[in-house]
Amino acid sequence: MKRTLSLMLALVMAVSLMACGKKDDGKSNADAPADSLALLTKVWDSYTDDEKFPAAGGDYETSVDDAPGAFDPSNADNLNFLLTVPTEDASLIDDAASLMHMMNANTFTCGALRVKNGDDAAKLAEDLRDAIQNKQWMCGFPDKLVIATLGNYVVSVYGDEELVNTFRDKLQAAYSDAAIAYDEMIGEGEFSDGEDTALEAPVA
Repeated sequence: MKRTLSLMLALVMAVSLMACGKKDDGKSNADAPADSLALLTKVWDSYTDDEKFPAAGGDYETSVDDAPGAFDPSNADNLNFLLTVPTEDASLIDDAASLMHMMNANTFTCGALRVKNGDDAAKLAEDLRDAIQNKQWMCGFPDKLVIATLGNYVVSVYGDEELVNTFRDKLQAAYSDAAIAYDEMIGEGEFSDGEDTALEAPVA
């Protein structure tokens, strides 16, 4: 009898723990973006009409106007050319999206990148920061950069200080778990010499 009662209590406890686990999982995943495009779209949709600027998203094959667009993460050259992702880090990424200023990418460039392994998010964030800080610029000099992490996602944005700050604030308002890894000015206002490594032009 005691054995039967003990088994029943153990079963009830196991079912209760499973229910709690499901409840917690639902809560933690409720705000998780479905993919990189969903992440950027949620942030962009929170902008007022006055806050928005002429924008384009995506890559050369899938460009869109006035909204973020999906970006082929398998094209390491495009990731580097348009989003300043080091080519050696492309293999870490399995999903991506972008949003850029339509007139000049140095005014605003944002990439959302999902890493295959969450442990690689910090490495990608650091590599992006170093690549952006050491980039040789043409067609305008961006003011600052912000790089944030959100689970398996790394979000980088650089450009005009006001536009970058607005995006940062909108990102954190949309996703309370977004952690700012880097928030700093670029190059202390000094221009870099040398040939540009990325053509700063509209995506479309």
